Amino acid sequence: MTLKQKTVSGLVWSFADNTVNLFIQFAVGIVLARLLSPAEFGLIGMLTIFIAVSQSFINSGFSQALIRKTDPSRTDYSTVFYFNMVIGVLCFLILFFCAGLISRFFREPQLKPLVRVLGLSLIINAFSIIQQTILTRRINFKLQAKISVISSVISGAAAIIMALLGFGVWSLVAKTLIMYAVSSFLLWLWNNWKPVLAFSVQSFRELFRFGSNLLISGLIDTLYRNVYYLIIGRFFSAQELGYYSRADQFQALPSSNLTTVIQRVSYPVLSTLKGDIPQLKDVYKKLIRSTMLICFVLMLGMAAVARPMILALIGDKWEPCVVYLQLLCFAGMFYPLHALNLNILEVKGRSDLFLRLEIIKKTLAVPILFFGIIWGIKVMIMGMIAMSLFAYFLNSYWSGHLIGYSFSEQVKDILPSFLLASGVSAVVFSEALILSLQPLPLLAIQLLTGAALTLGICEAIEFRDYVYIRETIKEKVYKTLSFNGKAE
Repeated sequence: MTLKQKTVSGLVWSFADNTVNLFIQFAVGIVLARLLSPAEFGLIGMLTIFIAVSQSFINSGFSQALIRKTDPSRTDYSTVFYFNMVIGVLCFLILFFCAGLISRFFREPQLKPLVRVLGLSLIINAFSIIQQTILTRRINFKLQAKISVISSVISGAAAIIMALLGFGVWSLVAKTLIMYAVSSFLLWLWNNWKPVLAFSVQSFRELFRFGSNLLISGLIDTLYRNVYYLIIGRFFSAQELGYYSRADQFQALPSSNLTTVIQRVSYPVLSTLKGDIPQLKDVYKKLIRSTMLICFVLMLGMAAVARPMILALIGDKWEPCVVYLQLLCFAGMFYPLHALNLNILEVKGRSDLFLRLEIIKKTLAVPILFFGIIWGIKVMIMGMIAMSLFAYFLNSYWSGHLIGYSFSEQVKDILPSFLLASGVSAVVFSEALILSLQPLPLLAIQLLTGAALTLGICEAIEFRDYVYIRETIKEKVYKTLSFNGKAE
């Protein structure tokens, strides 16, 4: 299989994985939001930062180091596996014994048992990180898609049943634990890797030399992305955090999932081209343009339909989160750009520069937190939007310097997609101001209008990035059908 075929196959299966999971998580989230209260979602939001930081420590940048390494050995994989397990257990124990402190910090007694049980997810996840890394290195997202869909269905069904039976916030805890447990079991069942009884100090040092900078960078980024949960939970209320977390989860459906798809496929693919700058730049430009067309359309479109979507899907009790969702969409639409630009730094072995940029960006973001405490959540989100734009400039400047793809050239490449998405979204948003309809029919009309306008304009003018996506999909479908025909 050629590099292009691997890339297309990886993107298709990764996109299929995230799309199906997107639908499942979306459907489950809607049901749970109707069954549970904003305050119960807020309780889980308070624990997000502690779980996320622990996950960063467990991975420690070793996955990226293994993917980037030319020919990792079984000893390399086993060394990282045992390290992940030890750190996973240590992080669980720290959370277990600090549960009382966390509960008192937020002034929420329920958090003590919640954090102790939810902490088990750290050990379960640590057990399967290497399995996922190996599949990602092979660009085998077909198996990962199968596993993630099964785990999402089982965990979602269990959570809904528990919510109907009156378990409240514990249904959200069970959803996380069951999803990790099923995923880990299936990864070990269907992937053919098993650890050997070996731990190489030399291998650990070699991988950690690259991964340590990514560990620190990841910790800084994780703290920054999740500290808003901590601030809102501490200085506002569980209910307000519930509104914010629900809005954040809605905007993350397209932005974070698209970022995950592009990042996990592009990193191993681009790593194979690290010595061929012209080809690396060419592949990278195509990824940037096609990714941002999809992202701008989805994120600006979601901002345009936010109110009828929230009211129709999860009910009037969640209306306060509408404005949070609209603002977060503008911050989230740049996430894929950040990921792709930072991927280039990793591919070129500049984890040191990756770390320095993270320190600079997050230091400059500290005032945003204080503004939020003083002037409220909306002001804090607007600060996040400004910081996202500035972070994109820094990331693209340095990644562009490494491969000859400047910030201005990137902006020129993605500007047509932004203008197209902005125009369509403006039309869609205006429908809500003109039409006096109930939320569900209004949402249906807005979605149909947005889809028809976007596809119609792209087809009419043969929009470059749309054509590239369309032809790539056609090629994949044709090859799949041809293969199935020959098999028969």
